[in-house]
Amino acid sequence: MRHLFMKLHSWERHLFQWINGRLHNRYLNFWLFYLTHLAGATSTILINIMVWAFAPEPWKTTAIQAFTALAVSHIPVQIVKRMYPRIRPYLALPGTNTFHNPLKDHSFPSGHTTAIFAFLVPYMVLMPVLTIILLPLSCIIGFSRIYLGLHYPSDVVVGAAIGTTIAFSTIALWV
Repeated sequence: MRHLFMKLHSWERHLFQWINGRLHNRYLNFWLFYLTHLAGATSTILINIMVWAFAPEPWKTTAIQAFTALAVSHIPVQIVKRMYPRIRPYLALPGTNTFHNPLKDHSFPSGHTTAIFAFLVPYMVLMPVLTIILLPLSCIIGFSRIYLGLHYPSDVVVGAAIGTTIAFSTIALWV
């Protein structure tokens, strides 16, 4: 079992270094640096407030569901970050490309990826045609976390799983 874990860890490091190193270029540096902020607290909260304040039903309800999923999703993220304190890749791997003021807390799981999936899944459920735009956007934001040197691929995958699960649970439990 330990051998399998070491193999997976090695494979993940190589994937991280390929995304963070070989794919780097000015175009992606610009776009991914700014797109990643769509999953930040300011953007997700403001967008939900605007939808809730100005959109008709059922969008208002969906905004509240998205906001609820967003808020609740931070609980398991913080618990897991404390249980499995993984050092961020840019701190652990020399030569990692990173940008201004990188985060210093634990890497696993990705809070931004959790947030974007928790935030956007309710909108995808409300109007499935939006999935064509919102799912790739969510995946690009998750990818940006690796590209920017802040997370390993497994951090992003687990963040997406937590955000999606919390969003679907919120919708299922909504009365």
